[in-house]
Amino acid sequence: MEYYSDGDIKVKLFPGGALGSETEMVQNARLGSLDMALVGIGNVTPFSKKLGALTMPYLITNSTQAVLATTGELGAYWNGLAKEEAGMNILGWTYSNFRYLTNSKRPVKNLEDVKGLKIRVPQNSIMLKSWEVFGANPIAMAWTETFTALQQKVVDGQDNPYIVNNTMKFYEVQPYLTEVHHQYSLQPLLIGNRTMGKLSEEDQAILIRSGLEAQEYALVFQMTESENAKQNMIANGVEVFELEDEDQWIKLAKEKVWPAFYDDIGGKESFDNVLNKLQQK
Repeated sequence: MEYYSDGDIKVKLFPGGALGSETEMVQNARLGSLDMALVGIGNVTPFSKKLGALTMPYLITNSTQAVLATTGELGAYWNGLAKEEAGMNILGWTYSNFRYLTNSKRPVKNLEDVKGLKIRVPQNSIMLKSWEVFGANPIAMAWTETFTALQQKVVDGQDNPYIVNNTMKFYEVQPYLTEVHHQYSLQPLLIGNRTMGKLSEEDQAILIRSGLEAQEYALVFQMTESENAKQNMIANGVEVFELEDEDQWIKLAKEKVWPAFYDDIGGKESFDNVLNKLQQK
């Protein structure tokens, strides 16, 4: 942004929850008191229920579908919903790969192992329901409180991609990780309609171009760094497991979670349309 504007647009970053929880940042971006916010999609859905489709378990099953879901026709669809329902524009997306389960209690290899585990999740009804259906005890909690809660064993575990788990040093308090593919982690870069509307057309174009370029970089970064993050966690003592019965997790998601939220996300027909587009080659 600074480059394309010849320095007229200055970008100042506030990482690590310095400006509050993700929910607070979304609200402040809507109001115009915060210019932009990069947050997990699960924390946007309280302001736009239809965007919750992107948090449906086992909707996105690989990185190619993640790109399809956030570009082209579908990308424009989500941006339209964000503008109309949440009062924000989506300038771009970052990709972090699948939200893998970590915990401090025991290895999780199947549905029986996950029963009763207290799992931190964002304030997202679909994500809460998903872990409930899988047999866990999900607890909604702000991201800024998560590490301390894990450290003090207020919760047993959480789910996030390798890059996030490694950056947050969850390996210090979470010795077990399971590669569950229930949700692909997406983070929209948001700017409030109020803030966007105050900008000139030229500056708006600069922000849109910069957002798309950042999105491309984020995809490449995730693809190259996820394995490095995984290996660092293993080097720090984390044991990694794969599910023995993920077909049963998928079955539960489709039969118990999806139908419960069709009305919230625009109806079954709308959701089926997203599914069909994600399966295009």
